[in-house]
Amino acid sequence: QVQLVESGGGSVEAGGSLTLSCAIVGFRFPKYCMAWFRQSPEKEREGVAGIGTDGSTLYAVSAKGRFTISKAGDTLYLQMSELKPEDTAMYYCAGRWGVRKCSYGWNSEEYNTWGQGTQVTVSS
Repeated sequence: QVQLVESGGGSVEAGGSLTLSCAIVGFRFPKYCMAWFRQSPEKEREGVAGIGTDGSTLYAVSAKGRFTISKAGDTLYLQMSELKPEDTAMYYCAGRWGVRKCSYGWNSEEYNTWGQGTQVTVSS
């Protein structure tokens, strides 16, 4: 059974940076899409960035140019820079097994495994 464990959240001022990590425990799938989602009390859960087996990446418009997703071994990362107050949310790591690429649409129901989340708070 695969487990995802996020870390690295915290509080920063606007313009600052944070790097989130997601430890992938028990990973064994040859094809996958790994992604970061976020959710705040005011909004529905939204996809932020994704990376496929082939290394291809996808970014939400709000993240493009500021966030970078990467995967090294059994850890997924999200490097976030130029953070804005509207980036404040709980960030979740998610895995979708059996596909080689992530896809736009960010349908959370297609993701098989979720972490518990890590909180990011950006103050103005």
